[in-house]
Amino acid sequence: MVFSVGCWGLFRGRIRVYPSTVTAQPDDYRDALDRARYHSIEWLESLTTRPVAPRQKADEVAEHFRVPLQESSIDPAEVIDELATFAEPGLMGIPSGRFFGWVMGGTLPSALASDWLVSAWDQNAAMRFATPATASIEEAAEDWLLDLLGLPASSGVGFTTGATMANFVGLAAGRKKALDDVGWDLRADGLSGSPRITVLAGAESHVSVDMALRYLGLGLATPVAADDQGRIRVDALKEALDAASGPTILCLQAGNLHSGAFDPFLEAIELARARGAWVHVDGAFGLWAAVSRSWAPALNGLELADSWATDAHKTLNVPYDCGVAIVADRALLRSEFGAHTDYLILDAHGDPFERVPEMSRRARGIPVWAALRSLGREGTIALVERLARNARELAQGLSALPGVEVLNEVVFTQVCLSFGTDERTRDVTQALIADGAVWMSGSRWQGREVLRISVSNWSTDATDVAASIDAVRRAMAAAG
Repeated sequence: MVFSVGCWGLFRGRIRVYPSTVTAQPDDYRDALDRARYHSIEWLESLTTRPVAPRQKADEVAEHFRVPLQESSIDPAEVIDELATFAEPGLMGIPSGRFFGWVMGGTLPSALASDWLVSAWDQNAAMRFATPATASIEEAAEDWLLDLLGLPASSGVGFTTGATMANFVGLAAGRKKALDDVGWDLRADGLSGSPRITVLAGAESHVSVDMALRYLGLGLATPVAADDQGRIRVDALKEALDAASGPTILCLQAGNLHSGAFDPFLEAIELARARGAWVHVDGAFGLWAAVSRSWAPALNGLELADSWATDAHKTLNVPYDCGVAIVADRALLRSEFGAHTDYLILDAHGDPFERVPEMSRRARGIPVWAALRSLGREGTIALVERLARNARELAQGLSALPGVEVLNEVVFTQVCLSFGTDERTRDVTQALIADGAVWMSGSRWQGREVLRISVSNWSTDATDVAASIDAVRRAMAAAG
């Protein structure tokens, strides 16, 4: 594959060969960063009018990038121009207020700008001694998160790559505690020959929980029956706990992927506690409901769990990647992920690397600090409540269209639609994606094909809601 002659001509003027000994100069960064800023602003400004869907497929974009590596060096600023120009047709408008696919948030201005600083500072956010600024900022963000979410102030918090690894951290802590309680030394002896841990999860638990359990060598969870909104049934949970023997972990859910519903935390956790089970809550997007008292009845007892997982990108709208793992027993978390060796300079307070799987990582918690600092308590509550309000308004507007059925109780930010038959629902979904003005993803729930809407972007407003309803109306017409 080769560059087209026309495209290559855009960049051929500034190729240069670097000497074998390079002395970094300020302009080496300045020019490239200026170009990155220019292209970033262009991209962000285009989001209000551009189609959300990419204009090119992966193989078309690849034609510009999968070329033989040239012999000579190229000016860094020129590389940025080339990168932005060729990537643009293949970019999905995920930061757009009209993007409702999967559960992907946008990026707040303060979070985006702080993430640029994180890259420029280039700190390995592992040890308090080596990188005190990043450690201190992340610790402040941890305090704010625990306060806003109403979780125990003494909890340990780790910033992971995403919600999957946040689930991994919480469940790893649960695995250690479950085996500690029966006298098995997991650190010394591993899992081979250990007592089997029974893991229970609602029948509609998210696949990321399954993945984390697989990574941890715990196998598949035993599914517990759920109601028509995906909430774990307390009567079925009681039966499952009665049938379980030995160490047990219970996985609950704050925000069902399709309905947005919350498990009955208080009743479920009381049952689990009576049997000595560890309780983990997967709250990838729904844990953020805890910042507002609007959801207090649905979240009653949430704070009694042992661990929680969420993703700051989904609802708080910070850049990828930023999962948040929270474990009530901070010492247990450190004992599971901590390491001691001669070359590390450890802090008695505890180091960031002792709460996550990575020894080396970027300072993911800094954009969280920046987002919360810019929003404040009232702004954070308003952000979450606005997302839920937009979901309700979309559901109301779309349900008014003939032949549209909203299948879920719209309790948070998720909406699932049917257009009658499975075939018609698939046809409307495909027509909507082809239209490109908005992005909503198809799925299957409760035995039916659905169009699933996840409202996760801070910038979605009434204009976006109206445009999205119009786009669905067009897709219905196009589907016949």
